[in-house]
Amino acid sequence: MAENSQPRKDLPAASAGETGASARRNPAITAIVISYFTGPVLARSIASLREQAEIGEIILIDNGNFTGAVASAVEETSDGAPVQIISGQGNIGFAAACNLGARAARYEYLLFFNPDAVMPAGGAERMLKDAGELARPWLMGAKLVDPDGTEQQGSRRETLTPWRAFVEASRLYRLAPRHPYFRRFNLHALECPQDIAPTPTISGACFILHREDYAAIDGMDERYFLHVEDVDFCLRFANAGGVVYFNPNVSIIHFKSSSRANPVKIEARKTAGVIRYFNTHFADTYPRAFLWLVAGLLWLSFGLLFVRRAIGKLFRLAGICARTGMRGIARARAISARRSSR
Repeated sequence: MAENSQPRKDLPAASAGETGASARRNPAITAIVISYFTGPVLARSIASLREQAEIGEIILIDNGNFTGAVASAVEETSDGAPVQIISGQGNIGFAAACNLGARAARYEYLLFFNPDAVMPAGGAERMLKDAGELARPWLMGAKLVDPDGTEQQGSRRETLTPWRAFVEASRLYRLAPRHPYFRRFNLHALECPQDIAPTPTISGACFILHREDYAAIDGMDERYFLHVEDVDFCLRFANAGGVVYFNPNVSIIHFKSSSRANPVKIEARKTAGVIRYFNTHFADTYPRAFLWLVAGLLWLSFGLLFVRRAIGKLFRLAGICARTGMRGIARARAISARRSSR
């Protein structure tokens, strides 16, 4: 086994006739929201959750926000589910915050929801209704869309493997885009299913499952600080006997990049997370040399991104300095002209 691999956890087998339908007669959801300098959209996100009659409580994990920002966002709406704010722990990362929220949850289902997302009216009810036809253990994600309704990248995905990462990083998919060996990780460019469908990986921005099934595999792996934890969770859930589903019947508006988090640091954490994920799940099935090659390509891609952002920042700074300098010269000339006229 890989040095950092985790013991496999198996989900409890569903008893005869045990489906979501039995619980749907009295639905009860705990919504868990993780916020880190989210901004004004947090209030809209909380309000959309409070409109869902199936949500019994909202647990808001404050990983870091401006003073009073979280309380202000919560106070914008008063109707609907109560909001419990958990703060004081600092920025413990997304995975650890999800687990913190799950431990505090009181209801049967856990709905993990991004603070920059908006749930449509009746969205929670539809997710429970669709899950009612499924045998446990199930994990269901929703369709993520831009404000214009376009499906977002990351909404539904294949299983992330070292080969698939190599295809993405080297852009081999351009050689034969329809060949199964060069199938891409993200599936949003393919035709969207008309109804719920098994999908290897869904997004951590919005997903729901039974609380006991979340606990059965020890929740999120806290070694991932930000990003890749949802990819890892879906794979562990499937390996433990569960089925992951994508639900196109519920479209979640997802406003990306609302946080103040440094985008370069985010990409660095994502790259490190992917490499950790490969070492955890594929060290026994892929040659070590190939894993090193993939890791090198991923860090090279990050390095190129860092350089592009640094150059862009320098150009923007130079433009600001140039504009400021020209304004200064213009003011000096105006003053000189006024003095000469005297």
